[in-house]
Amino acid sequence: MDLFDNLAKAAKDFFVEGDDPSAPGAAGKGPATPQPPTAATAPPQPPLAGPAGPATFVLSTAVTQPEQRHLDHVAALLAGDGRDFVAYTKMVKSMAASGLTGPVLYQTAYNAFAAVTGLDAPTLLASAEQFEQRLQADRAKVLERHREKLGEVKASGGKPSAIVQLVGQEQQLQADLAELTRQLEAKNEQLQATQQQLVAERQKAQAALASYELANTTAAADLQAHRQAAQSFLLGPTSFNTIHPR
Repeated sequence: MDLFDNLAKAAKDFFVEGDDPSAPGAAGKGPATPQPPTAATAPPQPPLAGPAGPATFVLSTAVTQPEQRHLDHVAALLAGDGRDFVAYTKMVKSMAASGLTGPVLYQTAYNAFAAVTGLDAPTLLASAEQFEQRLQADRAKVLERHREKLGEVKASGGKPSAIVQLVGQEQQLQADLAELTRQLEAKNEQLQATQQQLVAERQKAQAALASYELANTTAAADLQAHRQAAQSFLLGPTSFNTIHPR
């Protein structure tokens, strides 16, 4: 009896309007709106892949929780009229909270769902395929815009994305840096040549000074020697003027 009471309560929570809008599964005034999947209930996502083959996009930072704007966008894609597969999955989740699992869960949920909507199983599954196609088409559009942002394909219209502009600036700065590096290397070569020339000129000047000093010193010494000799012989007591007076 408890099991049937839980099933009845789950079905009531899902299909019947409640006075308390916070009650689980309350339908509200409009069509049932599916809840966005959480990180725990969302199916694993396939790797990002382009039309030509394997994935080319690698996230540099691991994402463990989708942004709210993305959750809202996907929820809008899965919004239906309450007579579709998304609404059925909501019924399944509601009954799973009552303890049902496996085939019994899905069959019981379908029986309750079909009793209200009148949908047969093929129509219900066809609705699921439509939602899958809607998600795939939207993902293809998002990946195309992503490639435009990265500059892998030319943007269909408007100015280039921030990434494309930054790539252009990076390339220009790299070219400027390469030119400055080339100029720096050329100036460095000129500096080395100038320094070598400076060393050679200093050595030449030092050699010239040393040569002059040697010549000057030699001449001064020679002059001093002859002067002393002349002074001794010409003005001394044995000078020529003393021996041979006029």
